[in-house]
Amino acid sequence: MRKTDPRHNERPGVALIVVMLVLAFMAAVGFALMTVTRSGPDVAGNVRWRQRVLSAAEGGVDNSLMQINQTPDVFSNQYRTTFGGSAGLDDPLSTSYFRKLTDQQLVEDVLNQPDHYIYASEPLPDDNRLTYTSFLIDPQAANPTSSQTQAILVCIGQGPQNTYVRIEILLEMQ
Repeated sequence: MRKTDPRHNERPGVALIVVMLVLAFMAAVGFALMTVTRSGPDVAGNVRWRQRVLSAAEGGVDNSLMQINQTPDVFSNQYRTTFGGSAGLDDPLSTSYFRKLTDQQLVEDVLNQPDHYIYASEPLPDDNRLTYTSFLIDPQAANPTSSQTQAILVCIGQGPQNTYVRIEILLEMQ
């Protein structure tokens, strides 16, 4: 008869299975860490582009306000009202209302329909990869008797990698 040590397990291979499970867990954690550290620079690059495009949009707001200050006291002839050639860009009930459209759609429409805009894909002087597009929207378009002294300035910054930032500012003539 065989003598067995009480510390010795009678099932051979259990230690090997435990070691394999520990190694599999460590490999899974290692692969997860490699994936996270590999995607970090990509995320940081996207954040940097977004910040630069935001700066382009802010510069576009400044230039647009300077341009607007050189115009008459009412906005009536400066409003952008159409999208794709049909009315409704300033109507909240329309499917082509400007807040229902993407920034890319609005920029392309300004380039395709060059009327009633302030700037169309204007490049920044120090980096021509960054551009801005700006135009005015009538915030009271549903009210035909509005005073035409208010406008929403929409400025869209654009950069590489399909990066867009939109800034909207309500303006009122005094």
